[in-house]
Amino acid sequence: MQDHIVVLTGAGISAESGLSTFRDNGGLWEQHSVYDVATPEAFQRNPELVLRFYNDRRHQLKSAIPNQAHRLLAELERRYRVTIVTQNVDDLHERGGSSQVLHLHGELTKARSTGFPELVYDIGYGDIKPGDRCERGTQLRPHIVWFGEEVPMLDAAAEVVRTADHLLIVGTSLQVYPAAGLVHEVGFDVPITVIDPGEPASVSRARVIRKGASEGVADWVRSLG
Repeated sequence: MQDHIVVLTGAGISAESGLSTFRDNGGLWEQHSVYDVATPEAFQRNPELVLRFYNDRRHQLKSAIPNQAHRLLAELERRYRVTIVTQNVDDLHERGGSSQVLHLHGELTKARSTGFPELVYDIGYGDIKPGDRCERGTQLRPHIVWFGEEVPMLDAAAEVVRTADHLLIVGTSLQVYPAAGLVHEVGFDVPITVIDPGEPASVSRARVIRKGASEGVADWVRSLG
């Protein structure tokens, strides 16, 4: 049976494809406070601003290209069972070739109903405008988990991590809960590797590769043989 590699990824892997992260900009995301564009209260207060912000992110994503780290993780599927658990809302893992991707914080290329959250729609890189409604008549919003909202895929992600034979952590500070708690779900004898060019949060018994995502993933893949 193939070993199961579980990869936890965050904004650092997408940054190499040119997608900005708010944590690298003093709490600002494209010059916006996250509290103005990434909370339910912000959407209630100024839906036009929030929709425009995510429309802009979608336009930016359309021109972004998966980088070497995305492609190397996809290529691992030739030899291993691989599951990506990502905090990112972009589709670069899928476009890079990965077939099993679990999005903890939603997906930028989807919209959902404000009144009926089970109604989710693929919108690609198009816009959501005020007045765009689901078939039951309520406004559409980005299919994103905003600050203060529950993370509906967290239990599914924990189940995946518990089945890991290798846990690889790429481009995440491990400071955002509840997602950061997933590292504690791994088996006690499972090797853990953290790829981060800075000072990642301490993970007991983890090997740390202090390199950027693409270079670090390349090193780790070579170490697998």
